[in-house]
Amino acid sequence: MTATTLESVTAEAARVITDITGVVLPEKKPLADIHLLDDLDIDSLSLVEVVVAIEEEFEIKIDDSETKTLTTLGQVGQLVLQRTQDK
Repeated sequence: MTATTLESVTAEAARVITDITGVVLPEKKPLADIHLLDDLDIDSLSLVEVVVAIEEEFEIKIDDSETKTLTTLGQVGQLVLQRTQDK
């Protein structure tokens, strides 16, 4: 996938997350503010699956140390956008 804007990358990352975990995104919260643990109940094992799927979808690499800092969809989107622009 070619990433163009933070909003489109975040939306695509959200789609990947829902596909992998089956969670439903809260409708009344801005996408970027959705918390992976508090709002989506994604544990560390699920987060690993999500990161692998995002790496494959966007053809990027996310370091393990960076994975630990991802707490919101907005942070996921920012990291993905940064990685795709660095290619």
